[in-house]
Amino acid sequence: MKPFFITFIYLSIILSSCQAQTSKNIQVLEAPAFAEKIKNTANAQILDVRTPQEFSGEHLDKAKNINWLNADFEKNTATLDKSKPVFVYCKAGSRSQKAAEKLAEIGFATIYDLQGGILKWEAAGLSKPSDKLVGINRQQFEVLLKSDKKVLINFFASWCAPCKQMEPYISKMQKENSDKVVIVRLNADENKTIMKELKVEELPTLLLYENNNLKWKSSGFVSEEDLKKQIL
Repeated sequence: MKPFFITFIYLSIILSSCQAQTSKNIQVLEAPAFAEKIKNTANAQILDVRTPQEFSGEHLDKAKNINWLNADFEKNTATLDKSKPVFVYCKAGSRSQKAAEKLAEIGFATIYDLQGGILKWEAAGLSKPSDKLVGINRQQFEVLLKSDKKVLINFFASWCAPCKQMEPYISKMQKENSDKVVIVRLNADENKTIMKELKVEELPTLLLYENNNLKWKSSGFVSEEDLKKQIL
């Protein structure tokens, strides 16, 4: 066996070992299990890694806000006890996953990451009931669907990476294909009420209606080519 090949195998083993050690510190939990863990942990450290604006709108009880997108994220975690469990969440799960990896890297022993974020938490019925209307209501939403063309509803957020990837070609289709389809983009942070009613639990989410009937639903990244196949 050639020395180069042996070295390659050796490095692969080391890298795999390092990844395994990091992942052992992180447990990704669905909302009910996440809530149960918090309940059974005395003085639980709950970390909301969203922006201050998102945090002010809603957050889990006794959560501390440290924005993952802030350059001082690592520095700001110094107030937390690395030897005790920390519960991490965001809006949809992407930011908390990255934050959990960073926490493991800097020495936190036990990290619980909320799968699907606040969206899944709300979908599981774990949020406090609220009559507050945020964004459009059902009646206003149905007005958007009244068209003799297809209507595509795009739920997005400014912090959502796949949403940003899709924005250029969705905006292009919005202008170039207006004779065939009406495309409506709704900011998820500004339209929480209708999202809850429609059970939108991931971002981005696309809903395609025809004659007021839902014909297609997709959550997550969709390529320009695949989207065109659906709406044109």
